[in-house]
Amino acid sequence: MEQENLDSIVFYDGDCGFCNSSVQFILNKRKKTFYFCPLQSDFAKDRLREAGIKINMDTIYFLKNGKVYERSSAALQICKGLIGLWPMMVIFYVIPRFIRDAVYNAVAKRRHKIREGYCMLPSEEEQKLFIGN
Repeated sequence: MEQENLDSIVFYDGDCGFCNSSVQFILNKRKKTFYFCPLQSDFAKDRLREAGIKINMDTIYFLKNGKVYERSSAALQICKGLIGLWPMMVIFYVIPRFIRDAVYNAVAKRRHKIREGYCMLPSEEEQKLFIGN
């Protein structure tokens, strides 16, 4: 897999149960191809550094078409690529980002308590969507 061809990459905390269950949710609800990369990987460190991002482990990052989204904006962009009513979540863009991110930060701060240690085993087909493991 060539790095240049990768688009729609979700960067997440690979040591977080809540984050891993969120990745599983995206895998189950996706209508578009998403790639996944733990923030702890060299690939994530290099790719995000190139984009001028200093990694925070309590933040989800989403790289789409060369642009990096973070926190609530990343979550809303990811929702656009899911099946069902999830794309309608973009309506929350009417809420100022500092408010959306405050809610995001409140959840992120408690993410290890919400769902502790979770280890998903992706199918053979899903394994192709994981980078830097």
